[in-house]
Amino acid sequence: MGIFKQIAEYLYLKKRDPKEERSQFMKMMDGMNRLSIFIFLFGILVVLFKLFVLPHFK
Repeated sequence: MGIFKQIAEYLYLKKRDPKEERSQFMKMMDGMNRLSIFIFLFGILVVLFKLFVLPHFK
């Protein structure tokens, strides 16, 4: 369940443990992971929009 916990923290669904120590490199890595997850979700939304919404307007 560690992976799902980490993804929930990246997507701001769950708060981080304040006792957990984080270095500068961990902060940067978490930021890059968060950005890549948001870009992936945006891409999924674009593909779903193209598949299901655009054909109705032609």
